[in-house]
Amino acid sequence: MTQHDHSQTTPERPHHSEPHAPLTDASAAIDGSDLGLSKKGLSAGSVGLIGAIVIGISCIAPAYTLTGSLGPTVAEVGLQLPAIFLLGFIPMLLVAFGYRELNSAMPDSGTSFTWATRAFGPWVGWMAGWGLIAATVVVLSNLAGIAVEFFYLALAQAFNNPDIAELVGNPLVNVATCLVFIFLATLISYRDMQTTQRVQYWLVGFQLLVMIGFGVAAFWHVANGTAFDPTQVELSWFNPFEVGSFTAVVAGLSVSLFVFWGWDVTLTMNEETKGSHTTPGRAATMTVTIVVAIYLFVAMGALAFAGIGTEGVGLGNPDIQENAFFYLAGPILGPLAILMSLAVLSSSAASLQSTFVSPARTLLAMGHYGALPEQFARVSPRFFTPGYATVVSAIVAAVFYAVMRFVSEDVLWDTITTLGMMICFYYGLTAFAAVWYFRKTWFRSFRNAFFRLFAPLVGGVILAVLFVTTLVDSMDPDYGSGSNIGGVGLVFILGVVILGVGVVIMVWQRIRRPSFFRQEHLERGVAEADA
Repeated sequence: MTQHDHSQTTPERPHHSEPHAPLTDASAAIDGSDLGLSKKGLSAGSVGLIGAIVIGISCIAPAYTLTGSLGPTVAEVGLQLPAIFLLGFIPMLLVAFGYRELNSAMPDSGTSFTWATRAFGPWVGWMAGWGLIAATVVVLSNLAGIAVEFFYLALAQAFNNPDIAELVGNPLVNVATCLVFIFLATLISYRDMQTTQRVQYWLVGFQLLVMIGFGVAAFWHVANGTAFDPTQVELSWFNPFEVGSFTAVVAGLSVSLFVFWGWDVTLTMNEETKGSHTTPGRAATMTVTIVVAIYLFVAMGALAFAGIGTEGVGLGNPDIQENAFFYLAGPILGPLAILMSLAVLSSSAASLQSTFVSPARTLLAMGHYGALPEQFARVSPRFFTPGYATVVSAIVAAVFYAVMRFVSEDVLWDTITTLGMMICFYYGLTAFAAVWYFRKTWFRSFRNAFFRLFAPLVGGVILAVLFVTTLVDSMDPDYGSGSNIGGVGLVFILGVVILGVGVVIMVWQRIRRPSFFRQEHLERGVAEADA
């Protein structure tokens, strides 16, 4: 990893006559730098590099995301599944480089909110924070739902009673169990980061072992001639030009972005990480790299074992696409098939808990800098975690899931498709924030030109194109679940409503808390000179 060059910064507008005053008693200037940033009372130095990587992998939830994405992606791109995963990995890695640069210069738990505010001002910064919060609340609710589904699937397998699995279809049982999962995850998240790390080591370790074992067993069946539809691994699997259509590539990329989403949690812990300037960025890039390696290995094993046929456990069979691992586990793992259900359950449960980290710390930062009510700036005096923000995140996620589950299961799953737009929105804004904030340092070195201009710019442009393309395509009434209102696709409506609600709340906060929007707590700035 290259050594970061720290940047001094100058505001783009005159400083106020009075220096920035932290909004909480526990606050202090971060590393003494004159950035308008201040600490928020979190437990400094409680997370190391390995812990950050584990929490990052946990938030991505590889077992959960891969079982739901294998089938739909194969339906779009066929055997070029590995190529699409690599294509989806590229913008994520490029954006991660931009995140790393921003974190090196401005380690702050508000991440996208803080950095976009520093680069573009309070309005854009507020919406970047909203995009992150909206995305994570949607994911939190759906992760809880997935945990419920695999909880009952595992019980049905353990007791050899298929009727148990049917309980997930009962809305009352489903929602009640979901609320229990959210409550338990909230308890862990409310406690100190050491508790979170201990829980994640076990849950992440278990799911990764099962996934690697699944891939090894799949290739073993292929070698022994006992695979369902033995398919020779070829270099063409890594060639996106063989997909056939740009539309299919975009659709596949939209899915692959979802399977990589969540690595930025390593950055939101920067005020609690040992070596806050360097460790979070290093953890982010290592997390994305480890996850793509796991995805490629497991996906290739599944393709080689099952092929892309539309019968049986072929990955092109629409009947198994929503939960590919459940159907492949028996033929590949035999009597150990229940381990895969347990792995997906642990994956979703682990991610449910670790995903609380990002919205809670973003809300904390927004409250700390005066963009939201000051209650959000409260830190637990016992555990040094954003207690109030964590509880609010849990309540909103629980209510969102319960309402959506009773309204329509199609609506609930369309929110996941909408998530792709939210990811492109706030990741893209943050990437462009890196480009703009470091504009005076672009050509001071080749390293700066790549990591501060080329990488985040290309990554941001890719995400912007995907955002616009998805927004236009989702207007089609057949997009997503096929639900529509007045002939307009529900995914498009959900995306516009989520962003629209953010704008309304932002305007209300401008009326109630004008000081943030006058840049009295967090000013625009630009990295000016390398130290």
